[in-house]
Amino acid sequence: MSDPSAAGLLRFTRHLEIAHHLPGRIRLKLKVPLDSEIIAMADEAKRFGKALAKMDGIRSISLNPLARSCVVEYDPSGIPPSAWRDFVSGDATPEGEALRNDLHGLLAGL
Repeated sequence: MSDPSAAGLLRFTRHLEIAHHLPGRIRLKLKVPLDSEIIAMADEAKRFGKALAKMDGIRSISLNPLARSCVVEYDPSGIPPSAWRDFVSGDATPEGEALRNDLHGLLAGL
């Protein structure tokens, strides 16, 4: 990943963790302190949310910057639940890579 959108996505996802996950609904938390680092991540969080909203299989997104939380409702038949775990952990599985590549493509257009 050599373009800025890919680098930003990679940097941003390193700070994500899964707080709760049921097939079709996932809550992602941003693991950064409430200081200047959160401000630096705010733009990436907004871009991440906009890119997710454009993905096939995403039903809704609720981004709460103050709680450092994002709830994504999705179609588990279109996005396998394991893809989220692999995406957040950085595991190079086909499902995680497919989600990462879809987001990367959408981020490049923002």
